[in-house]
Amino acid sequence: MTSILATRLSLIKPSATLAVNSRAIQLKAQGKDIISLGVGEPDFDTPDFIKAAASKAMEMGQTKYTLVDGTLALKDAIIGKFQRENGLIYSRDQVTVANGGKQVIYNAFMASLNPGDEVIIPAPYWTSYPEMVIMAEGTPVIVECPGSARFKLEPQQLQQAITPHTKWLLINSPSNPTGVTYTKEELAALANVLKDHPHVNVMTDDIYEHILYDDFGFATMAQVAPFLYDRTLTINGVSKAYSMTGWRIGYAGGPASLIKAMAIIQSQSTSNPCSISQAAAVAALEGDQTFLSEWRQIFKVRRDFVIAQLLSMPGVTCDKPEGAFYVFPDIQSLIGKRTPLGKTIDSDVSLATYLLEEGLIALVPGAAFGLSGHVRISYAASIETLEKAMHRMALAIQALV
Repeated sequence: MTSILATRLSLIKPSATLAVNSRAIQLKAQGKDIISLGVGEPDFDTPDFIKAAASKAMEMGQTKYTLVDGTLALKDAIIGKFQRENGLIYSRDQVTVANGGKQVIYNAFMASLNPGDEVIIPAPYWTSYPEMVIMAEGTPVIVECPGSARFKLEPQQLQQAITPHTKWLLINSPSNPTGVTYTKEELAALANVLKDHPHVNVMTDDIYEHILYDDFGFATMAQVAPFLYDRTLTINGVSKAYSMTGWRIGYAGGPASLIKAMAIIQSQSTSNPCSISQAAAVAALEGDQTFLSEWRQIFKVRRDFVIAQLLSMPGVTCDKPEGAFYVFPDIQSLIGKRTPLGKTIDSDVSLATYLLEEGLIALVPGAAFGLSGHVRISYAASIETLEKAMHRMALAIQALV
């Protein structure tokens, strides 16, 4: 029988983080006590005032279709957020709302990429970036940014990666998977390279904007380099900062022509985001933000604990990130060692498999993010869970010979 599946599927890899989570679920179903630190999701509940706004929206009958790319109320809340927090001025026709930040990025690529167009993606990267470029018939250009450079793209690397076919530079800060964050000066240096390349646009994924530590100041490209305003799509959402991952609301501000094209893509795929979630997102953006400080402090305590534990493990090193809720320790010294069952750890993938099946901890190998020799650990879990997980990891690593 002839296959019904499209050939493009052979080019696309499934989400590695979801694959790890699926394997962890399978082991849990077998009765294994798995601690999952693989999925990037805050463990806090959505704040009550946001849930109350959703309940009120339902009571008022706001359960119908909305404008394809967002209600006017939510667009106005987003406009206010961009102006208040980032100094960016957008009008309604420059703002779009989608079913999560992922769909915003997907819509942008689908609306802008032609076959052969290139997207510069610093590695390590969020696993979905290159796959979405491929789905839109573009070409991901991966630029490896090692730990020695704190996983950040340097101006000379950007200069070397640009070709006449470059359509986008994609920047994620704070970063998933590393948590490292670009300073204003670092963004300005990258922007200076782009002055001489007017055909290159900038996509900034700022989803972790509000999860920063140690008084680190957030900056985004269009804010730092106003001359790139008309070439920048600034992406954000409510998932991470407000613990609203399941509500599925992402948004962006950018050139009106691109925003309009993205709305066309969305109109023929999912149509509007959930009306109830949009009402909740209005409350999130316009409501009391003081709880964010408390959450950041809790995350900081967890970050510091996890890093201290990792640094006490032989063969593991780890920098202290400025944001998000991940660490990306270097485990290259462990490659070549053997497990108690005699299996050789020949990669970060095999180490993650060993830690899952023998140590009962679910982590994600660095290879999934385009930079092998590392693992990603999410510390979006209670300190009690993290204590248990780090103890298991330490024992598993000590058992390697």
